[in-house]
Amino acid sequence: MSSPTYTPPPSGSGVKTALVAGALAALVISNGFMWYRLETTRSELNRLNDATQTEIAKLSESTAVTTASQRRTVESLKEELEVARQQANQAAGHAKQEAQAHADQLAKQLAAAQAKQQALVQSQLTDVRQQASTANSKIGEVSGDVSNVKTELGSTKAELEKTIASLNKVTGDLGVQSGYIATNSKELDALKRLGERNYFQFTLHRKDKQPKRVADISLRLKHADKKHNRFTLDVLADDKLVEKKDKNINEPLQFYVSRSKQPYEIVVNEVRKDEVIGYLATPKDTTARN
Repeated sequence: MSSPTYTPPPSGSGVKTALVAGALAALVISNGFMWYRLETTRSELNRLNDATQTEIAKLSESTAVTTASQRRTVESLKEELEVARQQANQAAGHAKQEAQAHADQLAKQLAAAQAKQQALVQSQLTDVRQQASTANSKIGEVSGDVSNVKTELGSTKAELEKTIASLNKVTGDLGVQSGYIATNSKELDALKRLGERNYFQFTLHRKDKQPKRVADISLRLKHADKKHNRFTLDVLADDKLVEKKDKNINEPLQFYVSRSKQPYEIVVNEVRKDEVIGYLATPKDTTARN
Protein backbone atom coordinates (compact mmCIF):
# COMPACT_ATOMS: atom_id res chain seq x y z
CA MET A 1 0.00 0.00 0.00
CA SER A 2 1.47 3.37 -0.97
CA SER A 3 2.06 5.97 1.73
CA PRO A 4 -0.29 8.99 1.84
CA THR A 5 1.01 12.01 -0.02
CA TYR A 6 1.89 14.86 2.34
CA THR A 7 0.93 18.32 1.12
CA PRO A 8 3.44 21.01 2.18
CA PRO A 9 1.97 23.96 4.10
CA PRO A 10 1.32 27.19 2.16
CA SER A 11 4.20 29.54 1.65
CA GLY A 12 2.73 32.00 4.17
CA SER A 13 3.49 29.56 6.99
CA GLY A 14 7.20 30.14 6.41
CA VAL A 15 6.80 33.73 7.57
CA LYS A 16 4.85 32.59 10.62
CA THR A 17 7.53 30.00 11.41
CA ALA A 18 10.30 32.58 11.13
CA LEU A 19 8.44 34.96 13.45
CA VAL A 20 7.74 32.21 15.98
CA ALA A 21 11.37 31.05 15.85
CA GLY A 22 12.68 34.54 16.46
CA ALA A 23 10.28 35.13 19.36
CA LEU A 24 11.11 31.76 20.86
CA ALA A 25 14.85 32.35 20.65
CA ALA A 26 14.47 35.66 22.47
CA LEU A 27 12.21 34.07 25.08
CA VAL A 28 14.58 31.17 25.78
CA ILE A 29 17.57 33.51 26.16
CA SER A 30 15.52 35.90 28.31
CA ASN A 31 14.28 33.05 30.49
CA GLY A 32 17.83 31.83 31.17
CA PHE A 33 19.00 35.36 31.91
CA MET A 34 16.07 35.96 34.26
CA TRP A 35 16.85 32.77 36.20
CA TYR A 36 20.47 33.84 36.48
CA ARG A 37 19.43 37.29 37.76
CA LEU A 38 17.04 35.73 40.26
CA GLU A 39 19.70 33.40 41.72
CA THR A 40 22.28 36.22 41.82
CA THR A 41 19.82 38.56 43.52
CA ARG A 42 18.86 35.94 46.10
CA SER A 43 22.55 35.31 46.90
CA GLU A 44 23.20 39.05 47.25
CA LEU A 45 20.19 39.41 49.56
CA ASN A 46 21.40 36.58 51.82
CA ARG A 47 24.96 37.97 51.88
CA LEU A 48 23.70 41.45 52.72
CA ASN A 49 21.52 40.16 55.56
CA ASP A 50 24.40 38.17 57.06
CA ALA A 51 26.85 41.09 56.81
CA THR A 52 24.37 43.51 58.36
CA GLN A 53 23.55 41.25 61.30
CA THR A 54 27.25 40.63 61.92
CA GLU A 55 28.06 44.36 61.86
CA ILE A 56 25.19 45.22 64.22
CA ALA A 57 26.26 42.45 66.61
CA LYS A 58 29.83 43.77 66.64
CA LEU A 59 28.69 47.34 67.28
CA SER A 60 26.33 46.19 70.04
CA GLU A 61 29.12 44.20 71.69
CA SER A 62 31.53 47.14 71.42
CA THR A 63 28.92 49.47 72.87
CA ALA A 64 28.28 47.13 75.79
CA VAL A 65 32.00 46.86 76.60
CA THR A 66 32.62 50.59 76.31
CA THR A 67 29.53 51.44 78.34
CA ALA A 68 30.56 49.03 81.10
CA SER A 69 34.04 50.59 81.20
CA GLN A 70 32.64 54.09 81.35
CA ARG A 71 30.19 53.03 84.04
CA ARG A 72 33.02 51.69 86.19
CA THR A 73 34.92 54.96 85.73
CA VAL A 74 31.89 56.99 86.76
CA GLU A 75 31.25 54.82 89.81
CA SER A 76 34.90 55.09 90.83
CA LEU A 77 34.78 58.89 90.52
CA LYS A 78 31.56 58.97 92.53
CA GLU A 79 33.22 57.00 95.32
CA GLU A 80 36.29 59.30 95.31
CA LEU A 81 34.02 62.35 95.34
CA GLU A 82 32.09 61.05 98.34
CA VAL A 83 35.30 60.34 100.25
CA ALA A 84 36.65 63.80 99.37
CA ARG A 85 33.49 65.48 100.56
CA GLN A 86 33.58 63.58 103.82
CA GLN A 87 37.21 64.57 104.30
CA ALA A 88 36.34 68.21 103.54
CA ASN A 89 33.57 68.22 106.10
CA GLN A 90 35.89 66.78 108.75
CA ALA A 91 38.86 69.05 108.02
CA ALA A 92 39.42 72.59 109.32
CA GLY A 93 41.13 75.76 108.04
CA HIS A 94 43.58 75.40 105.14
CA ALA A 95 43.17 71.66 105.03
CA LYS A 96 39.44 72.08 104.55
CA GLN A 97 40.01 74.41 101.62
CA GLU A 98 42.36 71.89 99.96
CA ALA A 99 39.89 69.08 100.57
CA GLN A 100 37.09 71.16 99.11
CA ALA A 101 39.21 72.04 96.06
CA HIS A 102 39.98 68.36 95.56
CA ALA A 103 36.28 67.56 95.86
CA ASP A 104 35.43 70.23 93.27
CA GLN A 105 38.08 68.82 90.90
CA LEU A 106 36.64 65.32 91.27
CA ALA A 107 33.14 66.70 90.65
CA LYS A 108 34.34 68.26 87.38
CA GLN A 109 36.04 64.99 86.35
CA LEU A 110 32.85 63.10 87.15
CA ALA A 111 30.74 65.49 85.08
CA ALA A 112 33.21 65.25 82.18
CA ALA A 113 33.26 61.43 82.39
CA GLN A 114 29.45 61.27 82.41
CA ALA A 115 29.24 63.62 79.43
CA LYS A 116 31.86 61.56 77.55
CA GLN A 117 29.99 58.34 78.33
CA GLN A 118 26.71 59.78 77.10
CA ALA A 119 28.29 61.16 73.91
CA LEU A 120 30.03 57.84 73.17
CA VAL A 121 26.86 55.80 73.64
CA GLN A 122 24.87 58.24 71.52
CA SER A 123 27.50 58.13 68.75
CA GLN A 124 27.57 54.32 68.69
CA LEU A 125 23.78 54.11 68.69
CA THR A 126 23.70 56.57 65.77
CA ASP A 127 26.19 54.39 63.85
CA VAL A 128 24.10 51.28 64.47
CA ARG A 129 20.94 53.06 63.33
CA GLN A 130 22.65 54.32 60.18
CA GLN A 131 23.97 50.83 59.41
CA ALA A 132 20.51 49.36 59.90
CA SER A 133 18.91 52.08 57.77
CA THR A 134 21.42 51.52 54.95
CA ALA A 135 20.94 47.75 55.15
CA ASN A 136 17.15 48.09 55.09
CA SER A 137 17.41 50.36 52.06
CA LYS A 138 19.62 47.86 50.19
CA ILE A 139 17.39 44.95 51.22
CA GLY A 140 14.41 46.88 49.87
CA GLU A 141 16.19 47.42 46.56
CA VAL A 142 17.16 43.74 46.30
CA SER A 143 13.64 42.66 47.20
CA GLY A 144 12.34 44.92 44.45
CA ASP A 145 14.74 43.30 42.00
CA VAL A 146 13.54 39.84 43.05
CA SER A 147 9.92 40.88 42.49
CA ASN A 148 10.80 42.30 39.06
CA VAL A 149 12.63 39.12 38.08
CA LYS A 150 9.68 36.98 39.16
CA THR A 151 7.32 39.17 37.14
CA GLU A 152 9.56 38.96 34.07
CA LEU A 153 9.85 35.18 34.44
CA GLY A 154 6.08 34.92 34.60
CA SER A 155 5.75 36.97 31.42
CA THR A 156 8.46 34.90 29.70
CA LYS A 157 6.69 31.67 30.62
CA ALA A 158 3.40 32.99 29.27
CA GLU A 159 5.04 34.01 26.00
CA LEU A 160 6.74 30.61 25.72
CA GLU A 161 3.42 28.83 26.22
CA LYS A 162 1.87 31.10 23.60
CA THR A 163 4.65 30.20 21.16
CA ILE A 164 4.18 26.47 21.81
CA ALA A 165 0.45 26.83 21.17
CA SER A 166 1.18 28.39 17.77
CA LEU A 167 3.11 25.33 16.56
CA ASN A 168 1.44 22.93 14.12
CA LYS A 169 -0.12 19.54 14.82
CA VAL A 170 -0.45 17.36 11.72
CA THR A 171 -1.25 13.77 10.79
CA GLY A 172 1.72 11.48 10.19
CA ASP A 173 2.29 9.16 7.24
CA LEU A 174 0.58 6.31 9.16
CA GLY A 175 -2.56 8.39 9.61
CA VAL A 176 -1.95 8.95 13.33
CA GLN A 177 -2.41 12.42 14.79
CA SER A 178 1.04 13.77 15.59
CA GLY A 179 2.12 15.96 18.47
CA TYR A 180 3.63 19.40 17.93
CA ILE A 181 5.97 19.59 14.95
CA ALA A 182 9.14 21.69 15.13
CA THR A 183 10.38 23.10 11.85
CA ASN A 184 13.77 24.31 13.13
CA SER A 185 16.16 23.96 16.07
CA LYS A 186 14.63 26.88 17.99
CA GLU A 187 11.17 25.34 17.95
CA LEU A 188 12.71 21.99 18.85
CA ASP A 189 14.28 23.56 21.94
CA ALA A 190 10.81 24.75 22.94
CA LEU A 191 9.39 21.24 22.56
CA LYS A 192 12.21 19.85 24.69
CA ARG A 193 11.30 22.36 27.41
CA LEU A 194 7.66 21.31 27.13
CA GLY A 195 8.82 17.78 27.98
CA GLU A 196 5.99 15.76 26.45
CA ARG A 197 8.34 13.53 24.40
CA ASN A 198 12.02 12.65 24.05
CA TYR A 199 13.82 14.38 21.19
CA PHE A 200 17.04 13.37 19.41
CA GLN A 201 18.56 15.51 16.64
CA PHE A 202 20.46 13.95 13.73
CA THR A 203 22.24 14.67 10.46
CA LEU A 204 22.33 11.93 7.82
CA HIS A 205 24.72 11.73 4.86
CA ARG A 206 23.89 9.67 1.78
CA LYS A 207 27.52 8.57 1.35
CA ASP A 208 27.71 7.01 4.83
CA LYS A 209 28.26 3.27 4.44
CA GLN A 210 26.73 2.27 7.76
CA PRO A 211 23.33 3.26 9.22
CA LYS A 212 23.50 5.99 11.85
CA ARG A 213 22.42 5.17 15.40
CA VAL A 214 19.80 7.61 16.76
CA ALA A 215 18.52 6.73 20.25
CA ASP A 216 17.49 3.05 20.02
CA ILE A 217 16.99 2.88 16.24
CA SER A 218 19.19 3.31 13.15
CA LEU A 219 18.69 5.51 10.08
CA ARG A 220 20.22 5.49 6.61
CA LEU A 221 19.74 8.17 3.94
CA LYS A 222 19.16 6.74 0.46
CA HIS A 223 18.22 9.82 -1.54
CA ALA A 224 18.07 13.61 -1.05
CA ASP A 225 16.41 16.01 -3.51
CA LYS A 226 17.38 19.51 -2.42
CA LYS A 227 15.44 21.24 -5.22
CA HIS A 228 12.09 19.70 -4.27
CA ASN A 229 12.79 19.21 -0.54
CA ARG A 230 12.14 15.47 -0.74
CA PHE A 231 14.11 12.46 0.48
CA THR A 232 14.09 8.71 1.03
CA LEU A 233 15.52 6.92 4.05
CA ASP A 234 15.59 3.49 5.71
CA VAL A 235 14.48 2.96 9.32
CA LEU A 236 15.95 0.00 11.21
CA ALA A 237 14.04 -0.83 14.42
CA ASP A 238 13.42 -4.14 16.22
CA ASP A 239 15.57 -5.86 13.57
CA LYS A 240 13.11 -4.74 10.90
CA LEU A 241 13.80 -2.45 7.93
CA VAL A 242 11.16 0.07 6.86
CA GLU A 243 11.65 2.35 3.85
CA LYS A 244 10.24 5.88 4.02
CA LYS A 245 10.23 6.76 0.34
CA ASP A 246 9.95 10.17 -1.36
CA LYS A 247 8.92 12.10 1.76
CA ASN A 248 8.58 15.87 2.35
CA ILE A 249 10.31 18.07 4.90
CA ASN A 250 8.40 18.65 8.17
CA GLU A 251 6.27 15.56 7.51
CA PRO A 252 6.01 13.20 10.53
CA LEU A 253 7.27 9.76 9.49
CA GLN A 254 5.72 7.30 11.92
CA PHE A 255 6.58 3.74 12.91
CA TYR A 256 6.10 1.47 15.93
CA VAL A 257 8.58 -0.37 18.11
CA SER A 258 7.82 -3.31 20.39
CA ARG A 259 8.33 -1.39 23.65
CA SER A 260 5.89 1.46 22.95
CA LYS A 261 2.16 1.80 22.39
CA GLN A 262 2.64 5.18 20.70
CA PRO A 263 4.50 5.63 17.41
CA TYR A 264 7.99 7.01 17.03
CA GLU A 265 8.20 10.01 14.69
CA ILE A 266 10.97 11.23 12.40
CA VAL A 267 10.81 14.81 11.14
CA VAL A 268 13.30 16.13 8.57
CA ASN A 269 13.54 19.93 8.67
CA GLU A 270 16.14 20.53 5.97
CA VAL A 271 17.28 18.79 2.81
CA ARG A 272 20.71 19.59 1.42
CA LYS A 273 22.81 17.99 -1.29
CA ASP A 274 23.23 14.35 -0.19
CA GLU A 275 22.32 15.33 3.38
CA VAL A 276 19.25 15.80 5.62
CA ILE A 277 18.87 17.35 9.07
CA GLY A 278 16.04 16.56 11.49
CA TYR A 279 15.03 14.90 14.73
CA LEU A 280 13.53 11.74 16.21
CA ALA A 281 10.66 12.05 18.71
CA THR A 282 9.96 9.09 21.01
CA PRO A 283 7.22 8.59 23.64
CA LYS A 284 8.04 9.17 27.30
CA ASP A 285 7.05 5.57 28.13
CA THR A 286 10.12 4.26 26.29
CA THR A 287 13.69 4.53 27.61
CA ALA A 288 16.08 4.88 24.70
CA ARG A 289 19.07 2.55 24.62
CA ASN A 290 22.25 4.21 23.33
